[in-house]
Amino acid sequence: MRLLHFEPGAVILSPAQPEAEGLYVVFRGEVRLEQDGQTVAWLEPGEAFGYPSLLGQQPPSLTVRAEGQAACLLLAKEAFHRLLERPSFALFFSARLAERLRLFQPSALSLPDLGQPAGEAAEAAVWLEEGASVAQAARRLRERGVSALLLQTPEGLAILTDRDLRNRVLAEELPPSTPALRVASAPAKTLPQSTPLYEALAFMEQQGIHHLPLLEGSQVVGLLTDRAFLRRWLQTPLALLRRLAHEDDLGLLQDYRRQLEAIVRQMFAAGFAVPAITRQVSLLNDALTRSLLQRAEARQGPPPGPYAWLALGSEGRTEQALLTDQDNALLFQNPSARPYFQALAQAVLEGLLEAGFPPCPGGFMADRWCYALPEWAARFRLWLENPEGEGLLEAQVFLDFRSIAGGLSPEPLHGYLRQAGKNRAFLTALARSALAFAPPLGFLGRIHWEAGQINLKKGGLAAIVALARVYGLEAGSLARPTPERLRAAAEARLLPREEAEDLSEAFLFLAHLRLKHQLAALGRGQLPANRVAQEALSPREQQMLRQVFWRIRQAQQALAARFRLQTL
Repeated sequence: MRLLHFEPGAVILSPAQPEAEGLYVVFRGEVRLEQDGQTVAWLEPGEAFGYPSLLGQQPPSLTVRAEGQAACLLLAKEAFHRLLERPSFALFFSARLAERLRLFQPSALSLPDLGQPAGEAAEAAVWLEEGASVAQAARRLRERGVSALLLQTPEGLAILTDRDLRNRVLAEELPPSTPALRVASAPAKTLPQSTPLYEALAFMEQQGIHHLPLLEGSQVVGLLTDRAFLRRWLQTPLALLRRLAHEDDLGLLQDYRRQLEAIVRQMFAAGFAVPAITRQVSLLNDALTRSLLQRAEARQGPPPGPYAWLALGSEGRTEQALLTDQDNALLFQNPSARPYFQALAQAVLEGLLEAGFPPCPGGFMADRWCYALPEWAARFRLWLENPEGEGLLEAQVFLDFRSIAGGLSPEPLHGYLRQAGKNRAFLTALARSALAFAPPLGFLGRIHWEAGQINLKKGGLAAIVALARVYGLEAGSLARPTPERLRAAAEARLLPREEAEDLSEAFLFLAHLRLKHQLAALGRGQLPANRVAQEALSPREQQMLRQVFWRIRQAQQALAARFRLQTL
């Protein structure tokens, strides 16, 4: 390695140069990383830089500048590439991919999604003594910077808001010594903290209140407020949820796709992370399905026994951002009730089609996959015992099932998922299938473009989903979302933590990139697709895309070694 010295402010690396000269390690002083003229990080002695450019064989993505007097050690790029042949060396540098992806993705706003428990969006409650005056209450509101106070009385919980002080004290010209409890609202309306946020906000609107105490048992654990940001960002989803709750809204289905796309576009433009968007979409799609089921039951009569409507595929994993093919199934308890449930499935599928969900080309829909619990159990056993051909394909679809309506517990099927995680032959077949999603890398590890385009799903998103499915099952996790499966695998020590983080961030990066270009296509009046043109990607996106594909290939090689499969 060569020792290089730099004056304060000297540029060490720049996006203007074709490629880094080698691997730099800070020896003395500090260097700072700049993106578009803004400092994004500092590196101290012992930290390395330049390797993203070397791995991608692309110009550096960031400017690296000396912060004061600095010295760096430089390992020539030829030596760096020779050392990459050593697995431990390659893994060390590829493991930093998650950090770089987080740096390049836009920061998500810390706004809650509607499906989370209301308690997660609540503020800490501020209390007032029972005998306090309105003057003391006003001072407490000012000191704590809040708009409501809670009071515990022998009769129960009371709440005093700044609006109460304005309307019931100032407007009535009451003296400052007036007891606060005299103008407080009692008993205060409350909900359990586990109530979904959208239900809590709808309750507040119905009751005409702006503050809602949330309870864990009988204890107050937080206060939900309808601050401006909630009204601004959640107004449209709430309106759509309210429409879904009304069975007589005949125009809803024809308008559903347009409204959903508007919500996704709004959230994406606001900086929401893709998982928050997909959870919101799943929440709305689930509500739509339940509404269709209620309408069908109202026409056909009560169901002759419990059932479970199952979402499959990306909807089952809560990873669907825009409407795609229908993937669903129906599970019911009483085998003799098949005619009723087949008619129920047909009615719901017609409604989903009218709402913009096209039929599944593979036929994974509830009109065909409509079975009683014993029949489902037999199919799951068959898939586990004979993991090959069409049966293996079906197994992969149904491993992602999620019950969204009906009341029948799918726990017996969960038992088969746990068995799958202990069945080495089944996991090996699943791992072999996961290797079929090869990243589009060609000669010298460069991206292989097909007619100037790349399929972000085939060798990217689908590859990570398949990897996570294998590791998640082996870890014994019943999680469906891909990042949660990877996290479970890391906790079970089936994957190094760094590799799980890399794959999770790579998945989010690809999902963000795909959604960005799908929304752009919709804006041009085109159908959204998984393919994106090379010319539509910035040099930085192309560089990160190449490193993501390279990291996926590494992960597939590790999976192949784990299950003793042929190395890619």
